[in-house]
Amino acid sequence: MPSVTNARVIFNDIPTGYPEPGKTTVYDESTTIDLDAVPLNGGVLVKTLFLSVDPFLRGMMRDPGIDSYSPAFKIGEPIYGYGVARVLRSEIAGVEAGSYVEGIISFQQYNILPNLAPDAFHIIDKKHKVPLSYYLGALGMPGKTAFMGWRKFSQAKEGETAFVTTGAGPVGSFVIQLAKLAGLKVIASAGSEDKVAFMRSVGADVAFNYKTTNTLEILRKEGPIDVYWDHVGGETLDAALETARVGGRFIECGMITQYNNPGPETFKNIVNIMTKSLSVHGFIVLRELDDKLREEFYNVVPELVSSGNIQYREEIHDGLESAGNVFLAVQKGLNKAKAVIRVAEDV
Repeated sequence: MPSVTNARVIFNDIPTGYPEPGKTTVYDESTTIDLDAVPLNGGVLVKTLFLSVDPFLRGMMRDPGIDSYSPAFKIGEPIYGYGVARVLRSEIAGVEAGSYVEGIISFQQYNILPNLAPDAFHIIDKKHKVPLSYYLGALGMPGKTAFMGWRKFSQAKEGETAFVTTGAGPVGSFVIQLAKLAGLKVIASAGSEDKVAFMRSVGADVAFNYKTTNTLEILRKEGPIDVYWDHVGGETLDAALETARVGGRFIECGMITQYNNPGPETFKNIVNIMTKSLSVHGFIVLRELDDKLREEFYNVVPELVSSGNIQYREEIHDGLESAGNVFLAVQKGLNKAKAVIRVAEDV
């Protein structure tokens, strides 16, 4: 077979605010690959089917001299994130051509993966009748984040009240449903009426649009809060600190107000961590997801999703060339559901 184009998305420039399509990232079709002859060196060759656009990728668009929990993208090289791919050729025992994997891959049409370490990749069992793209959402990193964070840190008790921010996203909507399964009252916020309707549909008792409704007023009326699941930070976190119940648990999963605005935040209610004996748990899922929790996740969650007991929705964008615009939409909160790029059909 002659060489074919291996299109990719290159990290081109470090943004100072929101990532700019065509400047921060550039779609490139200058490279080719010989699918039959390219050396695998003991690894696998995969065809990328779906890629996930997650908020945390913004933190990797930085100067490499700035330390963080994940490496910075390298100028001139493809960006990378979670993806689903089909194995075309394999030199790894037990991994056959035609199988499907989910894990960290480069944003390009074809990838050579040197190994499939279990802490970085999952070989998909297709016995559950769900779309492959779901392994980037409810059955992938976002689902693991919700499942693990809730199990480890919520200490939830029936009758308590939880407040979930970004409640229409893949993590937040999962947390809402976990909280309802545990018997909690759930308050949830998002940034559009469509998202508010979705949060109600998955069980939120109080769902509101933070852009048109005062968060602090809602929390004063519907609280106090026992469990706070945070994706936002900033004023919303400060409002949660004011309205927390003594002994409340704060689960810090993300702070998107800081991702594109490196300036400092001012908190009026930070002293409540002490005066209300609050527990604050910040976490990165890859640090916390041990083998036991990973096994429990795959034993429990795929069946919950395939049976409809856990609801999930996604927003699929066609073509690798759409990546820059999708990145920007996710950072601005303009996506209506989990943002996924369909790179190729499964043929």
